[in-house]
Amino acid sequence: MKQAVPASDLLGERVGVSDDIAVLRRQYPRDGWRTHASFGQLADFWLGVHAALRHEGDEVSRVVDAFRERRIDAAAFRRAFVPRLNGFLQHLDQHHRIEDHAYFPKFRQLDPKLVAGFDLLEADHALIQERLVATVDHARKLLEATAAPGVDCRGAVDGYVGAAGTLIDLLQRHLDDEEDLVIPALLHHGERPLL
Repeated sequence: MKQAVPASDLLGERVGVSDDIAVLRRQYPRDGWRTHASFGQLADFWLGVHAALRHEGDEVSRVVDAFRERRIDAAAFRRAFVPRLNGFLQHLDQHHRIEDHAYFPKFRQLDPKLVAGFDLLEADHALIQERLVATVDHARKLLEATAAPGVDCRGAVDGYVGAAGTLIDLLQRHLDDEEDLVIPALLHHGERPLL
């Protein structure tokens, strides 16, 4: 049974997870992860996926910035923006589905002390999904505005930037916090129980 997440721990309210939630973080500090004897392929893969998500989000932002700064025209913007945004959002959605359905239940079974942290991460996923939908809505409005000749797109660009900025900020916090829970758990319990 999932535990209710206190309001102060919700994504968008917190500045990081407490040691009460990231129960293994002090024992396995971030700067020693990659050199730890139990650091394996799953931990490396997890960090790689997170790095890719950060990079993909940055790539989308660069295209939007180029359009805002009039370094590219509307047609070039659409050609660059659509595949990058679709790839990023699909990757993010797929990653969270796999975590929620395959990995998080296994982490919860490893140790009762981990349950609150993985409940928190699942609550994060729900909020990120809401922000993802809002970002897609603003992206559609932006694409409609850029497809109409002579239309001032600034309002649509600003709307998209606001929605996407919120999504990216929440995602950055979530990825950092997730790493503080997942990687120490992998180092402590090993990767075999999760495969």
